[in-house]
Amino acid sequence: MTQTDTRELTEEIECVKREKQAVILSHNYQIPEVQDIADYLGDSLELSRIAAGTDAEVIVFCGVHFMAETAKLLSPEKTVLLPDKDAGCPMADMVDPEGLLEFKKQHPGVPVVAYVNTSAATKAESDICCTSANAAQIVESLDAEEVIFVPDRHLGSWVQEHTDKKITLWDGYCATHVRISAQAIKDAKEKYPEAMVMVHPEVPAEVRRYADAVVSTGGMVHYARET
Repeated sequence: MTQTDTRELTEEIECVKREKQAVILSHNYQIPEVQDIADYLGDSLELSRIAAGTDAEVIVFCGVHFMAETAKLLSPEKTVLLPDKDAGCPMADMVDPEGLLEFKKQHPGVPVVAYVNTSAATKAESDICCTSANAAQIVESLDAEEVIFVPDRHLGSWVQEHTDKKITLWDGYCATHVRISAQAIKDAKEKYPEAMVMVHPEVPAEVRRYADAVVSTGGMVHYARET
């Protein structure tokens, strides 16, 4: 697509947006041209909260299915549109309400902490939700010695490192984050010895050990700005 085509498409989108009283949200993981057209850029829960505070009648969420669900939960009176209805999160799909109900039977009375990267149906079978930024605090807030954490085992293991509670992990993971290897970090540090290393808590534990900071997606932006 040429620059002229892109400009014309952008103008058309802006026109329709005004006509429909819409707001466009883009997750940080989106490609640059989608980020450029968005009204707000951030992580999923942050964006849903922002959209709920606007007077927009329509929310266009450039993200995946569970993100659009979250936006709808926080703005039930608004129309929420997902540009690609088949856009999903493989990790979120690794846990479903039926499987979670069966898992809960194996651990009776143990509260379930669900990462926000789950479907609304899975959240409904959980006791409380968390983000990657507040997962450890949420777990600590519960009056229980054991907690079931779904779906990401790597985020759950990071929480385990920051609490004395027993964390029973669901065997899920982010297929993208596990592609990052400890060797890749070692190679990068050799090439850029003065560079700081930021990692997301969804990466495996052996990768986190090489990090200067383990931070959420939004936290990475703040860390890069402030360090």
